[in-house]
Amino acid sequence: MSETTATEELPSVDLAMIQRMIPHRYPFLFIDKVRDIKTGESAVGIKNVTMNEPQFQGHFPSKPIMPGVMIVEAMAQTAAVLISHTLDLIDKDPLVYFMTMDKFRFRAMVVPGDVLELHVRVIRGRGKIWKLWGEGKVNGKIASEGEFSAMIDVPKGTI
Repeated sequence: MSETTATEELPSVDLAMIQRMIPHRYPFLFIDKVRDIKTGESAVGIKNVTMNEPQFQGHFPSKPIMPGVMIVEAMAQTAAVLISHTLDLIDKDPLVYFMTMDKFRFRAMVVPGDVLELHVRVIRGRGKIWKLWGEGKVNGKIASEGEFSAMIDVPKGTI
């Protein structure tokens, strides 16, 4: 993948680029790819849900279901990639912290074998504070949705 600047649109970023944009690593990196990135506007994260993930050993052994908090975290990671791209923070070690989570609803179960699409869009964002809307979809059906805000923390003088 070639280098990019924040003014360019990105068709998608792979796992290697995601790891240059956000600090999360296994076992807490919940997105596999981010596509349809529109600078300062929106992005779609992809999470391939597999039975090999550690949470399914206990949630629940007889009926594995992806925990809602992990879906929300995957949305936040997708948003962090969008923000990192928008603010041109690739290789600048940004940290993104949750500030609020509001109006979240969980409408359908996400289970091993599903491809979870994490649609995020910016409600308000510039500088360090961002407010976003997220929807988790499986086969086009909304599994979860809600609003969240985050603060980006980068080395002084970066933004």
